[in-house]
Amino acid sequence: MEAELDDYKARRAIAVSDTYAEAEAIVDQLADDGFPVEHVLIVGRDLRYVERVTGHVNGWKAAAGGAVSGLLLGLLFGLLWAVWFAHDGTSLLAILVYWTVWGAVIGAGIALLGHLLSGGRRNFASVPGMEARRYDVVVDEEFADEAARRISRLDRRTHPIS
Repeated sequence: MEAELDDYKARRAIAVSDTYAEAEAIVDQLADDGFPVEHVLIVGRDLRYVERVTGHVNGWKAAAGGAVSGLLLGLLFGLLWAVWFAHDGTSLLAILVYWTVWGAVIGAGIALLGHLLSGGRRNFASVPGMEARRYDVVVDEEFADEAARRISRLDRRTHPIS
């Protein structure tokens, strides 16, 4: 089996795994055996979009998240202003407090407004990602036979390709 990838090198799949962790373990074993792993790729096949829902979001949670984001942005602005305008430790502290408080207030307000304007259409938090149904461990053709020989000794749930 030859994989066609961007740089047009001839490559061959030497193993198929059901999970990324299994494919990663194969590459790790090859690295531990001294195999030149710069000739190895892990290729995810049959990709799908997965969005993991992490919880419910109400107005208070939206405002709290916006406040944290705004606080961090305010701290950044405060540090920039402090570099130019602080004359001593007290003015430095005052500038940082001013910008972080206003950043938190503005961030909370914007996040709460956005939540209210959504009309309850998306009242949940989630983490998006991509998953593959299987993972091929692919090696440059000139190194494929040696890699296949080495992984044949592995005691893992892999499916070597003969």
